[in-house]
Amino acid sequence: MSLIAAAGVRDAPAADAPHVLDNPALASLTGPHAHFAERRGRVLRYPVDVSPWLALPDDPDARDWADLAALAGPGAEIPLSGYCGAVPEGWEVTFRADGVQLVDDGLAAAPDPEAVRLGPADVPEMLGLVARTRPGPFLSRTVELGTYLGIRRGGTLIAMAGERLRPPGWTEISAVCTDPAFRGEGLATRLVLAVAHGIRERGDTPFLHASARNTGAIRLYESLGFRLRRRTAFLAACAPTRPAGERAAVPVA
Repeated sequence: MSLIAAAGVRDAPAADAPHVLDNPALASLTGPHAHFAERRGRVLRYPVDVSPWLALPDDPDARDWADLAALAGPGAEIPLSGYCGAVPEGWEVTFRADGVQLVDDGLAAAPDPEAVRLGPADVPEMLGLVARTRPGPFLSRTVELGTYLGIRRGGTLIAMAGERLRPPGWTEISAVCTDPAFRGEGLATRLVLAVAHGIRERGDTPFLHASARNTGAIRLYESLGFRLRRRTAFLAACAPTRPAGERAAVPVA
């Protein structure tokens, strides 16, 4: 039984045509986040201090994989979130986990009176909170990707959530975290709904990703009004240590 089935998550109907959320990093870097894009051929990435995400085209060929390796650097570990195809011979898959992509289907989005806008001056505290809670990649310039909201107690940042990928018409909610000492108060829920409110106000639709193993988070998001759109994968692979010619693709184990 798959992790998704074990989590009790229903599979979503297959789409007849590609959707911007099928390759959200590429859609972001060729859309609203184009000003961040660093490019080599058909491969794009965010600046390394903004986000670790790189984006392959939907149908990568040997040249694209070579450009990806050149862009990231020999032997670099490259996150390929959402990529479910094959990697060329000579690449080493270092991480793989099942995930889900959830989309807004009736969120009770609303501003939160205690939430404050976070900016560059708050980054040291944000990095500290991320180090304590590990919600996913958050770097020194990640705050530039969109709106980040936080809740403070006694002047200390104890919870936050914000925006990451921005495919046209959509915005991903990410970096949802609460200091362990303040969990159980519903702070993450409040911030997700507040961030979703801002996303809707500018005409976008909220979406997010979660690990298929995190059944508690999936149940919470579904109770708030998110629904499963698709299964996905979190994948990382190491590039070859030196350039190589065209290689045959092999399935990801």
